[in-house]
Amino acid sequence: MSLKLKNKKIIISAGASGIGWTTTKECLKNGATVFICDVNKKFINKSKKHPLSNKKLFSYECDASHEKEVSNFFTKILKKTKKVDALINNVGIAGPTGTLEKLKSKDWEQTLKINVISHFYFSKLAIPMLKKNKGGSIINLSSTAGIHGFPLRSPYAASKWAVVGVTKTLAMELGKFKIRVNAICPGTIKGDRMNRVISAKAKFLKVPKKFVEKEYISMTSMNTWIYEEDIAKTCGYLISDDASRVSGQIISVDGNTFRMD
Repeated sequence: MSLKLKNKKIIISAGASGIGWTTTKECLKNGATVFICDVNKKFINKSKKHPLSNKKLFSYECDASHEKEVSNFFTKILKKTKKVDALINNVGIAGPTGTLEKLKSKDWEQTLKINVISHFYFSKLAIPMLKKNKGGSIINLSSTAGIHGFPLRSPYAASKWAVVGVTKTLAMELGKFKIRVNAICPGTIKGDRMNRVISAKAKFLKVPKKFVEKEYISMTSMNTWIYEEDIAKTCGYLISDDASRVSGQIISVDGNTFRMD
């Protein structure tokens, strides 16, 4: 077992399922103490069955789109530690599928609130804890949609481009405090969320799901799915001392996406 994150304290939003939970387990495996939140009570309860729960893993229910709930989450963390080594802004939703003129305003606004404004809530409260730590790492989960256009997913693409802008800006603001800020842009992740995206697009285009799935995979040079473990391991590297001079970077883990149509 590698212990490259030994004694590091890490906060992960939406950390009880999907990429977040896989990353949580990777951090724990590497010796970290992890504080997670999730809006889904079922996933939080499941996370509390982990062998390290209440020892190295602390789980709380929290809706990341509500600032007061995020503040309450940090109040609970502060009772256990006054400083942290890393924040992973992982929370995000896929948003609606459709051409822009047919999308509902409330769906646009909700996508931006969860995918961008939540990152503001978490970062604002984590930065003082990172400063107290005299350095650390913020990782923002963007997407290949944050560096390409994404037909039928305009609010999602807009939110993920915004994450890239925030990442670049924070890296400039926080460098003097030895706080590194990077974004990871996952490609087509094998899992439940992507299954829902594929189903929505197939329904919109009135084509079989298998056709859409094949198209997504063919958009990468490596012609492959990306797995949650790929993202988790990249997070582990960016938090570790091995990445002590890596900041302001937009790192694609996507098998080289060259089109998104």
